[in-house]
Amino acid sequence: MASLRDIKTRITSTKKTSQITKAMQMVSASKLNRAEQNAKAFVPYMEKIQEVVANIALGSTDARHPMLQARSVKKTGYLVITSDRGLAGAYNSNVLRLVYRNIQERHQSADEYEIIAIGRMGASFFKNRGIPVLHEITALPDQPAFSDIQTIASQAVKLFSDETLDELYMYYNHFVNTMTQEVTETKLLPLTDIVSEKKLTSYEFEPDQEEILEVLLPQYAESLIYGALLDGKASEHAARMTAMKSATDNANELIRSLTLSYNRARQAAITQEITEITAGAAALE
Repeated sequence: MASLRDIKTRITSTKKTSQITKAMQMVSASKLNRAEQNAKAFVPYMEKIQEVVANIALGSTDARHPMLQARSVKKTGYLVITSDRGLAGAYNSNVLRLVYRNIQERHQSADEYEIIAIGRMGASFFKNRGIPVLHEITALPDQPAFSDIQTIASQAVKLFSDETLDELYMYYNHFVNTMTQEVTETKLLPLTDIVSEKKLTSYEFEPDQEEILEVLLPQYAESLIYGALLDGKASEHAARMTAMKSATDNANELIRSLTLSYNRARQAAITQEITEITAGAAALE
């Protein structure tokens, strides 16, 4: 049985841990509010640019763009969004598990795919398994601006335009609510789904459709990456807040259990001392 000193030491250390996890929970809750607002504020822009691009693409039979057309797949790209830090529950592992499983099922050789990693956890995961990481970006702020990921987003789109990659998938955690984040797989390029539905809004534009699509389609693809990053950041803060709350609750439960054990051990020690004193007094009589 542990001594009173050992139990007291464990109680003290657990209380310190509880204070840390509680502080991390409150910080994540504060970051989540802003991240959720950023993600929601970006949705109207995404919907509008998709509507405009779809109308232009559908409005002309002459307009053609490589980003709208599927081609024979020789090499696939995977853009994976994870966090730079852990302590976020299953936030990273769920995404990485899905990507890794899909790679194992779809490809026979490492020459058939490339990884673009956003976040240190994802980059480290693939490097540790000998999977090639073509581009990576880490140390992003908790509330990223588009300029923070513009370079890697442009590189990803350029790889498809240059036919280095024939298709590009994106993986991230979609924020549903504070308790729920869904791992999402999106086919980023080619943009074959953007013209799946006819929009009712009509636009007048100049110069011609091809020139407009030449500018808008790369911007739209880059915006999809940025929107997924905002969504992922909100999911990250929610997952970390939930994980830290669970850790705090577990620490408090452990403190209660240790305190009960401490009180029992202390009471047993007191009882033992009383018994010894009584026995000694009786022996002197």
